[in-house]
Amino acid sequence: MIEVDFRDARPIYEQVRDGLRRLIITGVIEAGEKLPSVRSLSASLAINPNTIQKAMDALEQEGYAYSVPGRGSFAALPTDVGEGRRRELLKRLSAAAQELRFLGVPEEELIEAVRKREEDDR
Repeated sequence: MIEVDFRDARPIYEQVRDGLRRLIITGVIEAGEKLPSVRSLSASLAINPNTIQKAMDALEQEGYAYSVPGRGSFAALPTDVGEGRRRELLKRLSAAAQELRFLGVPEEELIEAVRKREEDDR
């Protein structure tokens, strides 16, 4: 499910956050579904619970999850993800497209890559 690479330069909490986000985005964890508890995720990944909690907090700040006191954390609906996150992703997409254009990738190929990715997700 979630893999942590201790040789990765990114902090562990970011790897856990990104892994959970990927599971939510791909539908492995559906909107409204309960996320693994901090304790169970900590035990299964052999990571400090505080690190897992930091990842969960970051996921909530991005809008991909929400907490219900006494019940745990749940995957949010796509409409709950913040506008700031959308702007950030569009900015990253724009930067990647700009670099690909610099490397000689034709605009049509970029557009086709986005369309193909969208079709693959259906």
